[in-house]
This record gives sequence, C-alpha cells and structure tokens, in this order.
Amino acid sequence: MGKELATTLEQQNNELNKLVEPTMQQNMATMWNDVEVFNRSYKFATILAQTTIVPEQYKGKVGDCLVAIDIANRMGLSPMVVMQNSQLVKGNFSWKGSACKAMIDSCGRYKKTVYQEVGDRNTDSWGFYLEATDNDDNIIKGVVVTIGMAKAEGWYQRNEKWKTMPELMLKYRASAFFMRTECASVSMGFLTSEENEDIDIQKKNNLVELLDEEINEKDGSNND
Repeated sequence: MGKELATTLEQQNNELNKLVEPTMQQNMATMWNDVEVFNRSYKFATILAQTTIVPEQYKGKVGDCLVAIDIANRMGLSPMVVMQNSQLVKGNFSWKGSACKAMIDSCGRYKKTVYQEVGDRNTDSWGFYLEATDNDDNIIKGVVVTIGMAKAEGWYQRNEKWKTMPELMLKYRASAFFMRTECASVSMGFLTSEENEDIDIQKKNNLVELLDEEINEKDGSNND
C-alpha cells in the first residue's frame, strides 16, 4: 500500500511539474491595471464559468473564474491548472495540498526535493519532512510533520484520510509547511485548503471561548 501510494504521488507530481512553470514578472499589465486586459479576461471567465469541464466549485461563478485567471496569468499557468489544483474554503482561495510540491519543484530555486521519513511507522513518531537542495548546493530541511503532531493539532480527528492514507496526508502537510516557511512567494501568499480549514476552526474555537467567558462573567455577576 505504501509503495503504491508513493508511486501515485510521484506520478501526480510529475504531471503537474510539466504544467507548472511560474514566470512572475514585475510591473506587468494585469486585469487590475489595464482595462483591455480586464475586458478580455472577463469574457474568458464568462466562457469558463459556463463550461462543464471546470471544477464544480467554479461553475457559474464568473468572479471566481476571473480570480483564477488572474492568478494563472501572474504565475505563468493555465487557468485550468489553477482551478484543478485549488479549492474555495469558506470563500477563500486555497491551494490543494497535492499542488504544493509541484510548485516547489518548478519554482527554479531547487535542484531537487525529496521527502525524508522519520520515526517508526504506525506510531505517533512516524512522519516526514521535505528536504531540498538549492542551486548553491545548500541542504534545506523543512518542518517535520508527524502523526503525533496531526493528533495534537486536531487534523487527525477531523479528517478520515489521516486514518486511511496517513502517508499521503503527512507528505501534503510537509510540503505545505516547506512552501510556507522557505518559499512563500511561490504560493502567491495563498494558504492551502487544510490551512484555511485550520484557521476557520481556530476562529470558531476562539468564538466559543469568548462566549463561555461572557456567560461565566454574567453568571458571576448574577451571583453577587
């Protein structure tokens, strides 16, 4: 199962690497500073929103398609690549975890990247981190992500995939952490879908805590 999963992940990354070639340019004309570019992009977005091959979350949503086109133009990608490798979490544009390593591999900063395994399988110590060799032959080690971390952060309990395909989830998180800490500009500042979900849950938890404090304060005042 582990070998099959690793093979599938490698094939997926290879396919994405053929498509992902970021070509960020300074001061280029965008839909936000050029009326002609905006009008042309809007027409394109309208067509995309009406097609059946775009992901379900983009169908009928011209505005969302327009944003995807803008991101694609800035990164030198096809809008379809952006759509297929992104999700909208609570209205926030997010990269899928599967897209992170492909973007890292294609950013031009590293000669190679490889997942390094740590700990013992089937224990909380088991995990991975992404290790990269940059163009100056420096070795860069990303954040280690373990099953123990997944449980402590609540990821393991919230998503059944941590139980059914833990290796895949560990690698997704490891590549997301590497991108966030070592080459944040590659992601254009957007979080992954998992990170956005974490933030949303944290907000809910904070709201619950605030409500609990308010209720306790009121109860305390009533008892005086």
